[in-house]
Amino acid sequence: MLSLQYISMNNIYLVGFMGTGKTVVGKELAKRKKWQFADLDDLIELKEKRIISEIFAKNGEPYFRKIEKKVLSEVSKEKNFVVSCGGGIVMNPQNIKIMKKTGIIICLSAAIEVILKRISGTTRRPLLNVLDPKERIASLLKLRAPYYALADEAIDTSKLSVGKVVEKIIKITR
Repeated sequence: MLSLQYISMNNIYLVGFMGTGKTVVGKELAKRKKWQFADLDDLIELKEKRIISEIFAKNGEPYFRKIEKKVLSEVSKEKNFVVSCGGGIVMNPQNIKIMKKTGIIICLSAAIEVILKRISGTTRRPLLNVLDPKERIASLLKLRAPYYALADEAIDTSKLSVGKVVEKIIKITR
């Protein structure tokens, strides 16, 4: 049973941990729905004229989260956007409020092993530049779980192709 919230939705916000497929699924979903696609991390990098890891290194996570909220607020004014959000965006209750007011939040998840495999070989993940990334993923997932649970819908992408995830989202948002 679809709630009235979905009927009045302007945007689709994809949240979830890094490596769960938010960007790749978001791009395909936007293409299939003939909507615009926005990756918040890319928009932040454009706005700041530097990469995320540099922002974290030079200004810290609190500064990054402030910019992230500002960029989300700007994007949320748009209509018919599929928005790929950073993994920690859900930690700020105001961000959840903005997304729920202007669309539907879909949380993508995956098993820790799947996440590790998907993100291996990348240096663009400042929160995982640690000795034991698997342990770091587990602790971050545990910390963020209550916030991810605030999403309107959830999809485990561990064993699904991008196409199957997109089909599920289209069915949810019809």
